[in-house]
Amino acid sequence: MNTPFNLDEHRRSRPRPTLAPPPERYFEQLPMRVMQRVQGAPAATAPGWGWLAALTAPVRNALASTVILGGFAAAFWLTPAAPLAANSDALAYIPQEQLLSYLLTTDQRITLVDLAEVPGTASATPASTYWQASPTELRELLDEQSADESYL
Repeated sequence: MNTPFNLDEHRRSRPRPTLAPPPERYFEQLPMRVMQRVQGAPAATAPGWGWLAALTAPVRNALASTVILGGFAAAFWLTPAAPLAANSDALAYIPQEQLLSYLLTTDQRITLVDLAEVPGTASATPASTYWQASPTELRELLDEQSADESYL
């Protein structure tokens, strides 16, 4: 079993060095001395942007956020919406014969998304101007289409 050890029972063989008291007003002057040593040369800034460097970091972050948000809002509100309306109006003035010849001569397949009605085009062209196909014409056109066996 270990015997308990008490450091006070064992005296030092060497005398303890006496501590000298600090110089007068040492601790009051210490922060200023440290700050004088740590401060470096002031960074050179552009003459027009000196006010920005004088701002605190949170204010600069808030200013940057405001500028970015303002730029986004300006881009959103100033973007013209006219090209979308112009495209739907332009399709109404294309002759039906040209549309049919384009659809029949291109190799692109028409999907259901292409045939879906867009609300803006319903008022532009009345239903009487659409191509009215008879059942026999539809059967002939469907028979001409190649059927892919993988979908059956």
